[in-house]
Order: sequence, then structure tokens, then C-alpha cells
Amino acid sequence: MSLAFVAQLVRMVGDTASGSTCVVPVDGPADVDVIATWCENTGNTVLVVLPDGVEIYRGRVRDPITALAPDRRPGYRLWVYTNFQCNLACDYCCVASSPRADPRVIDAVAFADLVGEAVGAGVHELYVTGGEPFMLVDLDERLRIAAEALPTTVLTNAMVWQGERRRRLEALPREGLTLQISLDSADAALHDRHRGEGSHRRAIAGIRLAIDLGFRVRVAATLGPDAGDAEHELIALFDELGLDESQRVIRRIARQGVANAGLVMSRESLLPEVCVTAAGVWWHPVAAIDPAMFVRPDWRPLQESIDEITDELRQHRLRGDVLASTFPCA
Repeated sequence: MSLAFVAQLVRMVGDTASGSTCVVPVDGPADVDVIATWCENTGNTVLVVLPDGVEIYRGRVRDPITALAPDRRPGYRLWVYTNFQCNLACDYCCVASSPRADPRVIDAVAFADLVGEAVGAGVHELYVTGGEPFMLVDLDERLRIAAEALPTTVLTNAMVWQGERRRRLEALPREGLTLQISLDSADAALHDRHRGEGSHRRAIAGIRLAIDLGFRVRVAATLGPDAGDAEHELIALFDELGLDESQRVIRRIARQGVANAGLVMSRESLLPEVCVTAAGVWWHPVAAIDPAMFVRPDWRPLQESIDEITDELRQHRLRGDVLASTFPCA
């Protein structure tokens, strides 16, 4: 245990007003353990473990949900899997999507109903994912409905924008819509190793097309144990593309779906992000086929699904089972 780290911890929490929060940077699990022990002994509360720090609430909290920042509470954002089929078969896909996957499509009518309930439930942001959502030729109908109601992000590999799909893409609204495009490396060989031959070239072309068409673009990278210096090279590429910090996502592989390695998660250890598929409601989009993460078979009414997840998270936190961590999908 580093005395300098403990001194920094004491100073940062000491400088935080009672009832407020601060984020203490950490270098690994040992630092997280030190913070947890120190907070327990000093009457402070660990709220959540972030990728590079621990958020601490100064004092004890009666309700661990209201102590969380609003954007970390269940229901702030809603994830929707429109479908599960994909033009790629990435070797770490958290939901085992591929050209042969069962499509499990949420049709446009059901999607519109879901968006309406999301607005009524106070959802602030909508994330549309798959599979590859643009495999649905009529995805534009859903995205237009979504973007008119809520700030909407659609996740895509940007490789199927030809013909009718290209025409429909060009007609989509620019306001209220973000295209989040997957790109795992600035190096084509590393990217293609996991996503398929030629996928890097096509992803880069898709990113440039989306930018040229005037869309707000975010680029998301999933890094495996073979990534090496990929993160530094990606940052240089992001700079070249003119993407600011809010337009970059870098995350690690989760041991879900077809991935045989990566971060291991459970309901207790993962801060929930309410997620809906054709099969029902799930704890988090990274685990939307994991039976252990299944919440209920029907999202209707959506507010009840959000309340159920919120209540379960509250009980986990009150019992102090484990420190909940975030897994950024966007």
C-alpha cells in the first residue's frame, strides 16, 4: 500500500463537501481495495468503480441510487437491440451476432411504442444496436421516430451503406442522431484479425462517408489482449479524423457471447444499463443473451422494468455485495 496514494485519497475526500462526490484515480484492483477499506472505516461510501477511478460519496447514503450521478442511474439511457443478424462474425461479439444468427427483429411499430414509453418514463438518451442495425433496410423509419423524440445513437460497423440503404442513410436527420462506428485499431491487420478480412478498409471508408454526409460520428474501439500500442495509435487516428474526446470510446473485451476471454461480469458487479431486445429486458447491453442477466420477458410497461432493475440495484448496494463497475458501450 502506497502512503502517497492514501494521502491523496484523504486529501481528495477531505476537500469534498459532505454529501458531494469526487473521483479518486486508481492504477488497479489493489487501489480499489484500499479505497473500499478506507471508506468503510471512515464513514464514506464507494458509489461506483470507473475504468480509471473510483467515485466516492462523502458520508453515508440512505439511498445508494439517488447518490449516483443522474446519468448512472437505471433508466437514464435505454438500449434497444433492433435485430441480431450481422454481416460480420467478430470473434469476441458479446451477443454472438453473425450472418447466421436468429434475426430477432423488433419491428417498427413495436419500436415506436417503446420510444413513446421511454419518453414517458423519463429516459434521456436512446441507443440503438444489434447485430448490425443497418441490416434492416427500413431502419431509417425507426431512427427517424427515435431522433424526433430523444437524442439517439445508433451503433454500426458502417459497411452496408450501399444501394437503397445508402439512399435511406442520406435522408436521415442530422439533428438528434449520432452514428457510433466500430473500429478496433489503426492497424488493418489487427482489426481484420478479429472482424474479418477487409473490414478495416470498409470501416474507415464508412467513417469518412458519415463525416462527409454531415452526421455526428463517434468511433468505438474494443481492445483485446493482443492490442499492444493500439490505443495510442487509435488516438492519433482520432485526431486525424477530427474527433474530439466526446467522439471516442475505448473499451476492453467482455467475456460474453462468443468471447472466451475478457472481463467477467455479474448482475452484482455491473452497474445496469436498461436494455430491451425482442426477447425481453436485460441488465446491460453487453450481456443481452446471458441468462444470468435476463430481467423479464416483456418490457411493457417500460417504467416497471426500470423500477425493477433500480430496486434490485438498490438491494445489491445496500447489502454491499461487491463494488459495482461501469462498462462503457458508448
